[in-house]
Amino acid sequence: MVDDQHLAQKDNQTEPRIERIRPGDNQQIDRTEEKRPSFVRRHPFWILLGILAIAALVAAAWLVWQIYFHPYESTDDAFVDARSFALAMKVSGYVTDVPVTDNQHVRTGDVILKIDPRDYQITLDEAKGQVNVAAAAVQSANAQIEAAGAAIEVAKAQQNSAAAALQYAQQEAARQQQLVKSGSGSVQAVQQAASTLQQSQASLVQAEANITSAQKNKAVAEAQKASAAASLSQAQAQAEEAQQNLKYTTIVAAQPGRVVRLTGAKGQYIEAGQAISMFVPDDIWITANFKETQLTDMRPGQPVDVTIDAYPDHKLHGRVASIQPGSGTAFSLLPAENATGNYVKVTQRVPVKIVVDNWPADVAIGPGMSVVPTVTVRPRH
Repeated sequence: MVDDQHLAQKDNQTEPRIERIRPGDNQQIDRTEEKRPSFVRRHPFWILLGILAIAALVAAAWLVWQIYFHPYESTDDAFVDARSFALAMKVSGYVTDVPVTDNQHVRTGDVILKIDPRDYQITLDEAKGQVNVAAAAVQSANAQIEAAGAAIEVAKAQQNSAAAALQYAQQEAARQQQLVKSGSGSVQAVQQAASTLQQSQASLVQAEANITSAQKNKAVAEAQKASAAASLSQAQAQAEEAQQNLKYTTIVAAQPGRVVRLTGAKGQYIEAGQAISMFVPDDIWITANFKETQLTDMRPGQPVDVTIDAYPDHKLHGRVASIQPGSGTAFSLLPAENATGNYVKVTQRVPVKIVVDNWPADVAIGPGMSVVPTVTVRPRH
């Protein structure tokens, strides 16, 4: 009995369960499936609208890329640049006047600072006196040279006269000798002719000596003139130096710009070479450090739109002036040495000079101020 019951239970567990569906239920399921069409067939309008919206978004994104992103290259690593320099005194002295103030704009020739010029005026007057003395010495030497030249001419004339007298004395002595030999002359006449001949010879020698002396005097006068001319040149150089030093007592603007960080004050003693302020010229530009991958289509002359961080309401326009032939690190004080250690490639930045057409005059713009330039490197569609 037990075995029969156990076998009966086992048969009941292994047999599949068959659910009986009534004919009315099957008809209801078929009707439900017939009433639920596919999602596409149920919402064709919205699906078409979604496809059109996606296509419109793609087209709009492509247009936005072509119009607002693809033609341009921009960077925020850019700043205003200028060749600023320090203003320093060339000479020492006490400051007597400072007609400018901090951050003031000056034009070419405007006075920035003055020091007491009296000591330098005295030095200039002394130098001018030395010039006059040297010039007088040159004139005196010229007069001596002219006098020596005249003495040479007189000595030459005397030489000619002595030569003529000597010739006559020689002829007279020879004639008296012939007369004595023929018995017509006297011994006294011969002696007198001989004495005259000796005197004429001595006069000729003296005339030649006078010529030599006059020539030497002229040479001495010419040497004195050379020395006086050298002294004159030295005195003129000293006078010019004194004139320049007097001029250096006043600092004037060599070009238009702004006086920045002014330290000179009235009554202050300033040493030669001491800086009294910084000077920022009006000639400023923009140095933009673009990534080297942004330079593919960038060329000089391309238009640039500039936004100043300090004054975002001022929109500036300019152009690319030049591109530095090398990265910024290559010209730094301590350039990178890629040949040592483990090399990791890093995108380099290259300075690009941008000039602005018209800087705004109602705001103060100077070196170091941040800007954002946008260069049109490709044609706009």
